[in-house]
Amino acid sequence: MSHSILIRGLLVVLALQGLAAPAPAASIRPARLRCEYLEEPLGLDARQPRLGWQLLATRPTDRGQRQTAWRVLVSSTPGGLARHEGDLWDSGEQVSDQSIHVVYGGRPLQSGQACWWKVRARDERGRWSAWSQPARWSMGVLDPAEWQAKWIGGNQIFERKKGWPPPDNEVPDPWLRRTIHLPEKPTQAFIHVASVGYHELYVNGRKASDTVLEPAATDHTKRARYVTYDIASLLRPGSNVLGLWLGVSWSIFPPYRTADKPQTPIVLAQAQIRFNQAAPLRVVTDAAWKIHSSSSRLLGVWDFMHFGGELQDGRLDVPNWCETSLDDSAWKPATVYSPALELSAQQVEPNRLVAEVKPVAIEARTHGEYRVDMGRNFAGFTEIRLSGEPGRRVDILFSERPETNLTHRLYSACVIGPSGKAVFRNRFNYSSGRWITLRGLTAPPRLDDIRGWLVRTAYERASTFDCSNPLLNQIHQTALWTLENLSVGGYLVDCPQRERMGYGGDGHATIMTALDNYRLGAFYTKWSQDWRDVQGREASWGANVPAGQSGSGRKADDGNLPYTAPTYWGGGGPAWSGFCVTLPWLVYRQYGDRRILQDNFRTMQRWLAFLETKATNNLLARWGGQWDFLGDWLWPGAEGVNGDTSETLFLNNCYWIYNLDRAARAASVLGEAAQAESWRKRAEAVRAAAHRKFYRPADHSYANGAQAYQAMALYVDLPPGELRAG
Repeated sequence: MSHSILIRGLLVVLALQGLAAPAPAASIRPARLRCEYLEEPLGLDARQPRLGWQLLATRPTDRGQRQTAWRVLVSSTPGGLARHEGDLWDSGEQVSDQSIHVVYGGRPLQSGQACWWKVRARDERGRWSAWSQPARWSMGVLDPAEWQAKWIGGNQIFERKKGWPPPDNEVPDPWLRRTIHLPEKPTQAFIHVASVGYHELYVNGRKASDTVLEPAATDHTKRARYVTYDIASLLRPGSNVLGLWLGVSWSIFPPYRTADKPQTPIVLAQAQIRFNQAAPLRVVTDAAWKIHSSSSRLLGVWDFMHFGGELQDGRLDVPNWCETSLDDSAWKPATVYSPALELSAQQVEPNRLVAEVKPVAIEARTHGEYRVDMGRNFAGFTEIRLSGEPGRRVDILFSERPETNLTHRLYSACVIGPSGKAVFRNRFNYSSGRWITLRGLTAPPRLDDIRGWLVRTAYERASTFDCSNPLLNQIHQTALWTLENLSVGGYLVDCPQRERMGYGGDGHATIMTALDNYRLGAFYTKWSQDWRDVQGREASWGANVPAGQSGSGRKADDGNLPYTAPTYWGGGGPAWSGFCVTLPWLVYRQYGDRRILQDNFRTMQRWLAFLETKATNNLLARWGGQWDFLGDWLWPGAEGVNGDTSETLFLNNCYWIYNLDRAARAASVLGEAAQAESWRKRAEAVRAAAHRKFYRPADHSYANGAQAYQAMALYVDLPPGELRAG
């Protein structure tokens, strides 16, 4: 009996201890919070931003972890969020496994609003996780009528002079500044900056961010993107100076020339500053800003083969140009301009210095010339410490090949200032190459005098790959290094030195590799808007473009697409322009992003309607000029630009089928059943016609029998069933 009582007592004690023990932790926890694919973005103009998070396992060795519900809190203050108050949005418990593209469903958001948020998740056993770490985003300008700022710049206008190669640009990169007075330290201060040409923002002599080459490349015949900066920590009570350093760059790109804006860098900025006690203050760019030529200037003319570099003249340095100590009475008033540009937020990662590249060798040559081997080709910035007598010019030449000092006319220069020392570092242009030739030195440089950086859009890695075969690892790393060197400015360029154009064909050739290795939702969302912007414009090499006038950007057939975006210039064909279908479809397939399909659906419709105007008997026929109907660029043994061959006709008709099929799938996802069925039937008709035209019964092949064309035929389901099995 006593043993029975003792056992029952122990059981009661153990039960009470169990009641007092903490509940087991959830098997998952949300982390890496994102808004519109971005980490803590500022200045969004999406009225209902989409939220997302990554689920981490609290016990990595367990199996079957999953989310069964979530709850999001969004607060107007960090303190409110810490108290678990969602005054902007409390989603309540949502029974769902969704952890991306969660649409904000709270109170309507206002321009400039700061939002703090967090999330918790319920696991497969019904256990709730702790709240995530807080994150924030802020809103930009939601109503165009709220813009009070004016476009300003200088009155020195670029004029392309005759000669070959064309003489260098002579418009300096200007400084602009404005002194403001604050009654107290601000509690919140955001400034939105849009520019045609690159810009850097300074506050009281300090650069406002670590980003470079802002903003992202954009079709400046239509749009300008604004970048939002948080400058509250840089402001102080009393006098403050806001400074903008502009770079010529895209402001003189020939396809962006329009009658309503000058060929000189211009900027528009608007700040909203809030205080504890004082009334809010709005600061805008206008004629009250002052302007002065800076110490830097673009070399080259920012066009095909002439992107050049930059000249930095130490004799013109004004170290305190953006500080209150400067007497700016001799500076001129800024010039006000009125371009018809749509303003939208830059909802893509900025450009940053991503990877350092160090030199491996220096070769001394004659007459003060030295050649630096950086060890690998890269596109980005270079920093070089120099010394010599004041006024000495050092030329900096970049090359991708060991046998020559200069490739693609990429060159910079530095003039040494009064101190006898200088540091050249890129600001508003970038170079590409492995070898750097320095001319004009009086003493040999050292390896630690020279540094380089890969510069690109600062997206993140999404995966890694490593295997036991060193050659495969090297091929993989080389492919990724190449891709990263081609992605400056929120789009993928064909080459970073010669053209810098956003070809659709190159985009399609790389998008699967890119999506599998990097987080590129924001990157491709931005690039898809570029394709929408250029639709209905002439391709640069079209039959109607006057000789010598490339990249006109003039209006053309409604659905027509140039072959590059946002840049116009270049040749192509259906597989280039058809990227307007491929891009949104593959992003949807990767991320489940319905919004990118919705935003681009009308573009797909217009593009496919345009192709119908180029078809006869259910097959596309050659159109345009020499560069408007390229096929496989270029297959082994091909001659010329291959516009009239059967191989080109075959490939382009197969790509038409591919576009029709992917567009039909997109229509089905969006519930556009009638349109989806129409495109599917059209694809079947084109398949039948292409098979009749290009099939070779003698050897059961298509076109010229090359493997690439057989693969293309299989990829678009061209062979009838009875032939496909063989």
